Amino acid sequence: MTSKIEAKLAELGLTLPPAAQPLNAYQNVVIVGELAFVAGQAPMIGAERPFLGPLATEADIEKGKKATQLSALCVIAQMKAALGGDLDRIVRCVKLGVFVNSMPGFTGQPMAANGASDLMYAVMGDAGRHARFAVGTIGPMDFTCSVEAIFQVK
Repeated sequence: MTSKIEAKLAELGLTLPPAAQPLNAYQNVVIVGELAFVAGQAPMIGAERPFLGPLATEADIEKGKKATQLSALCVIAQMKAALGGDLDRIVRCVKLGVFVNSMPGFTGQPMAANGASDLMYAVMGDAGRHARFAVGTIGPMDFTCSVEAIFQVK
């Protein structure tokens, strides 16, 4: 059975990438009570790393949006794995944390982060509206971004 989120993704022409394994001694998702905490997800499709390098100018914001959207898809893929394939257990997206690999002077982190926020709203409707932070950082492993999340689950 296809979840509402997966049906909406298909309608948007998007598919979930495979859920990556953690890179160290942590879990990708920890569920405590009704909250699921998703570790930061880089924009990857399997071993493919389509978004590398920092954002430097306003012209890079579209690249940033695409990168954060892919990271958000990876977040959803991790939730699917953690919930035994049942994304309908997600009640709402509570919070996103968006880390944007940025050069000094770049101030477009919130606009780049909109790729992730817009995706959550597009696939979950009002339940996808969330609190958020978007910060500039030096990218881990040179990824353009990383997105972490908190979801309410049932």
